[in-house]
Amino acid sequence: MNEKWWKNAVVYQIYPRSFKDSNGDGIGDLEGIYEKLDYLAELGIDVIWMSPVYKSPNDDNGYDISDYQDIMDDFGTMDDFDRVLKKAHSLNIKIMMDLVVNHTSDEHKWFIESKKSKDNPYHDYYMWADPDKNGNPPNRWESCFSGSAWEYVESVGQFYLHSFSRKQPDLNWDNPKVREEVFKMMTWWCDKGIDGFRMDVISMISKYPGLPDGPENGNGYTGNTSCDGPNIHKYLREMNEKVLSKYRLITVGECPGVNAEQAKKYANIDGSELDMIFQFEHVSGSALKPCHHGKWDGEAMTMPELRANFTKWQKDLEGCAWNSLFLSNHDQPRCVSRFGNDSEQYRELSAKMLATMTHFQKGTPYVYQGEELGMTNAYMENIADYRDIESLNAYKELTTKENIPAETVMGYIKAVGRDNARTPMQWDASENGGFTSGTPWLQVNKNYKTINAAAQVNDPDSVFAYYKKLIALRHTNEVMVNGVYDVLIPDHPQIYAYTRTLGDKQLLVLCNDSDTNVAIPAELQEKIHAAKNILIQNYKDTDESTLRPYEAVVYAR
Repeated sequence: MNEKWWKNAVVYQIYPRSFKDSNGDGIGDLEGIYEKLDYLAELGIDVIWMSPVYKSPNDDNGYDISDYQDIMDDFGTMDDFDRVLKKAHSLNIKIMMDLVVNHTSDEHKWFIESKKSKDNPYHDYYMWADPDKNGNPPNRWESCFSGSAWEYVESVGQFYLHSFSRKQPDLNWDNPKVREEVFKMMTWWCDKGIDGFRMDVISMISKYPGLPDGPENGNGYTGNTSCDGPNIHKYLREMNEKVLSKYRLITVGECPGVNAEQAKKYANIDGSELDMIFQFEHVSGSALKPCHHGKWDGEAMTMPELRANFTKWQKDLEGCAWNSLFLSNHDQPRCVSRFGNDSEQYRELSAKMLATMTHFQKGTPYVYQGEELGMTNAYMENIADYRDIESLNAYKELTTKENIPAETVMGYIKAVGRDNARTPMQWDASENGGFTSGTPWLQVNKNYKTINAAAQVNDPDSVFAYYKKLIALRHTNEVMVNGVYDVLIPDHPQIYAYTRTLGDKQLLVLCNDSDTNVAIPAELQEKIHAAKNILIQNYKDTDESTLRPYEAVVYAR
């Protein structure tokens, strides 16, 4: 049961609402996923991480769950899910579910009962607190989606905690009955045949006793008083003992606020908790431009910062825990727009370079839908075109409470808003990118006629073909999976160079994250001469003395 098969795997994240619509209602669905499984098999991925498809009123695009053992009407039925699972398995593709158990929907039967009275047996399933002496919330904790994290309910005379939307009340994991219910639900899915769990904000399930305030300056809740609570490892070990260890699964915890030392506990090599975690330091912005308005006014890390951060995680977790490798997901802007160059001239080159930079590190790579095509940010001009609750709340708060000009706030949202990743998948050059025959729930990126799957699948020079080759290499190259990582020329402003070494075999990875020609330092040229064999490259030829704009090349010795 403890075989670490996921070390050789590549995971592909599907955001169901935006993947493929099969019935013309403008919303992606399970039947659409079923139709495109052959495409994913052609790409060569091993695991699908499916963002939530559970029953939900859809306040936060499915991350507000009202029934963990049913399917949202928008997506189809449980029979549709079973068909997807069966076909995926026939194609040797595993299914990893999105487990959202820090909170439920306020329309979940547990919460409906919870707010009826303090004596209700479900009341203690959630985080309730009395008002302070002035009738205000018990502390100044703020929601991740702006505003207070507390909502008052007249029927019980208390506030409930919602780390996110007010329609997402936090579960009380200190209640053993809650843990029992969650583990029972997880077992039900495992017995159905799913292959793993990606655990949403799992580092937030253990709250600090006494509900202490955070610092006066800045957010009083997120990042200060909610992550890595006192009982988190106790609860994860209990989850592992009662559920995870009994099945052949892949598990990854989304762990905001967790550093490398803490990660060694969550993803301990002894397998007592999770297989790996998602941490977010590398997508949290550059230290050279501090954020004054949450994530909104920050800028992406520079190459030296990104290299230093990746290197820290690679070295700190070596022999202790396993890394998750990603630049994109449903909560992040498109990586080619954020870390690369999405211009017509350099989009494909920089998309391939970024893929090379991440996939050759030690860990399990995650590909977000459309990343394998080099899909870009949407840059939608009007706030009315956006659907994401986080962006809409931020626009309202920043323009009204903080009096920031609307044009400036729109610049923030166009750069890092979550809808950039959620625009529909671009399948072909037909209307709406082949995503739907109806009106899409979120407008399709205007560049779909040139950036789409149909144009790339049979093109040997496409971004898709490059990802396909990268994925195939991971399945056959032991150094790529198990080799030790060492960074080279760590102070170079443009070149990211590192080696992966296993015994007498070595890979040399060179990436130029700039739009200029860069001379290769002599010490690297010596390593190139010693290797000679090129494993993969994003130009048709190489120059051993120069890296061209966004060039990536991997040498094998």
